[in-house]
Amino acid sequence: MDFLRPSTWDEALAAKAAHPDAVPIAGGTDVMVELNFDRRRPPALLDLTRVAPLTEWGTDGDLLRVGAGVSYRRIIEELGSRLPGLAMASRTVGSPQIRNRGTVGGNLGSASPAGDAHPPLLAAGALVELASVRGVRRVPVDGFFRGPKRSVLEPDELIAGFLVRPGGAQQFAKVGTRNAMVIAVCSFALSLSLETRSVGTGIGSAAPTPLRATEAEEFLSRELDWEARGPVPPSVAQRFGELVAAAASPIDDVRGTAAYRSHALSVLARRTLAWAWKGFREVGP
Repeated sequence: MDFLRPSTWDEALAAKAAHPDAVPIAGGTDVMVELNFDRRRPPALLDLTRVAPLTEWGTDGDLLRVGAGVSYRRIIEELGSRLPGLAMASRTVGSPQIRNRGTVGGNLGSASPAGDAHPPLLAAGALVELASVRGVRRVPVDGFFRGPKRSVLEPDELIAGFLVRPGGAQQFAKVGTRNAMVIAVCSFALSLSLETRSVGTGIGSAAPTPLRATEAEEFLSRELDWEARGPVPPSVAQRFGELVAAAASPIDDVRGTAAYRSHALSVLARRTLAWAWKGFREVGP
């Protein structure tokens, strides 16, 4: 196995173009597990830890751009107030050691249906920035996933970062055998924007890919009292939960049954709605 270690972004893109089968590695929290258990034996590893731009974040117009190499710990500590949903999800990822090393870019690269970062990115309408020697393109995150551990990423492309509009009320909830260091039985993220009067959702670990509940989004955006921020009627919350559950296509596996996942998603949808709307009513957007 070859080990490639570029020190600049241009060198990294050139190395990926020359070695399209090389597997990028930064935190290594997913890749090293597969290597240790001999589930994967790529011809080369592309170490991106020396590529400084991947660890940076800043503004891009009215969007926040976060490099693919920014760790979960930094998202919690540096971006928690701007991206609260993603920060909540980051707190449930592994142990402190894993959060120090793991990255959202790596989570996107693995394209797992159970990736904790995926639901909040979906709810926030994030863009994934992909780069190669051919150029840069930005893909809406709800069009990024193609199947279990498959994405639109081309063999010569690397994930440069993601872009998201900060603000609004965001929530994330996850069902597992414990709060962290566990793969989600199912997870759900919600984003409410008073500015655009829109609703965003993200469902994890309940379909072949992470996905949005678009019918639930449209329903809730019509039913919420955006002007006066009045209470959410129980019937609205109930229907929202039902529509979220209906959007999923879960399976039975060792972590839970399809029926349980559907029920849990309905509960998570109602809970996150209550928490997010309470924040709007008490402290404003």
